[in-house]
Amino acid sequence: MNKNKINLLKSKTMNNIIVGLGEILWDIFSDQKVLGGAPANFAYHVSQQGYKGYIVSSIGNDEFGSEIISLLKDKNLNYIIDINDYPTGVVNIKLNSYGEPQYEIVEDVAWENMLFTKEMEDLARKTSAVCFGTLAQRSLLSHNTINKFLNTVPENCIKIFDINLRQNFYSKSIIQGSLEKADILKLNDHEINVMAELYNMKEMKEQEICLKLKDLFSLEIVILTKGTNGSFIFSNNEISFLHTPKVNVVDTVGAGDAFTAAFITSYLKGKPIKEAHKSAVEVSAFVCRQQGAMPKF
Repeated sequence: MNKNKINLLKSKTMNNIIVGLGEILWDIFSDQKVLGGAPANFAYHVSQQGYKGYIVSSIGNDEFGSEIISLLKDKNLNYIIDINDYPTGVVNIKLNSYGEPQYEIVEDVAWENMLFTKEMEDLARKTSAVCFGTLAQRSLLSHNTINKFLNTVPENCIKIFDINLRQNFYSKSIIQGSLEKADILKLNDHEINVMAELYNMKEMKEQEICLKLKDLFSLEIVILTKGTNGSFIFSNNEISFLHTPKVNVVDTVGAGDAFTAAFITSYLKGKPIKEAHKSAVEVSAFVCRQQGAMPKF
């Protein structure tokens, strides 16, 4: 199948299962820990928009893992989570004066050792849209599991690649392979500079880079978020730009994941690009006013 011929709106005729595939972990702040991981944040915000959000990941057979399961149940968030002998993932987070996070990601943890189970296979066959990134692909085992899931989903399932570059936990080969599978690319103002470096586009402007990546990998949509400097949506028929609302920022953890979830769910409901974009900006701004990536609405 030629990927660029996918009609994204076909997914409206499927069921309403949308999956966040990859890491689930605890974000450890100076004063508390909160549930996190980009795919988990995405699945939570999808569920807040009326879809059946699933997180697919792995946790350890430990207290942190048990607490994750309890919290997922409290949040009524669907999950398929494998339990293995590695510790449950944690990320130590420090916020700068703008509420922007600095991450210290602990290695050799459960979500890096995710096995492709029969439960995951069954879910993949029913999935309307799936969001994945680079971080969980830093280990060969989870990389293979993610790709098996992506290879199992229905032909018209929307694959969203939220590139989510963290520290040095990515490679051009992982990015390239993910882009070749994706229908939608989401990246931020830091990540677009990395992409410009990797793909020899340093002399190009941001909009030109997005459009070039869109054409190069036959993407349906490219999403670029720029923090306080607004956001762009590049589709086949239009370019949408919206300013970022001025809010009292508590922290920005999970704001990008909320943006992606709100955009894709609005788009699947048949809303025009501009309207889906507006919904994404509003939900993201709300998350910035709260602590943690999964606030109650």
